[in-house]
Amino acid sequence: KILMPVDVFEMDLSDKAVRHAVNLAKAEGASITLVNILPASSRSLLRGFNADIKKFEEYISAESEKKMNGLKRLFDMSPEKIETKVRFGNVRDEIIALSNEGEYDVIVIGSKNPSMSTHLLGSNAESILRYARIPVLVVR
Repeated sequence: KILMPVDVFEMDLSDKAVRHAVNLAKAEGASITLVNILPASSRSLLRGFNADIKKFEEYISAESEKKMNGLKRLFDMSPEKIETKVRFGNVRDEIIALSNEGEYDVIVIGSKNPSMSTHLLGSNAESILRYARIPVLVVR
């Protein structure tokens, strides 16, 4: 089972990773789970707007799901072998939690070319690589 975090609102980062994930899935007869992590609303700051936050989260989650279902067309494999998930929270924390609870074999993630800021601050890929308990394939 392959876990593949994607940002459906910035797909240029995932294009190469998609090809690698497909090749790996075909070679191993694996399935792919696409997961899009959306930022969690700061409920404590927006206490009086809980109903609006819930509506917004439902809307953004539905939009993310639509984009991921459209993304399945880029995969040169059976759509039945591709699952999609949307989660809210910190990217690293959610990917690590999902990789632990879903019995995945590998995480495939796209990464931007390194720059001074990613070396100093760390990127999502670097953070996932550091904390994951399963192999991580980082594609640039």
